[in-house]
Amino acid sequence: MPDSGLTTEQRRALQLLAGAPNGRTEPAMRAQGFTVGLLVGLVAAGLAVAKSETMNAAGRTFSVVRFMITGSGRYAIGE
Repeated sequence: MPDSGLTTEQRRALQLLAGAPNGRTEPAMRAQGFTVGLLVGLVAAGLAVAKSETMNAAGRTFSVVRFMITGSGRYAIGE
């Protein structure tokens, strides 16, 4: 396993993303205790990507950001 220099929280976030083939939305990640700053940091480091998308629920349309792990992120956690 590579010495990635990840914090415990970064590693936990990447492991959660790795287990989600379609990624996870920002609200779902925040509900797990991750801050926006941590998620943005993962994207800036190339360990995750963020994609804006539109969702419909209960007759309403809203925008969310979905985070997905990258190949570099998988490498960093030893996958």
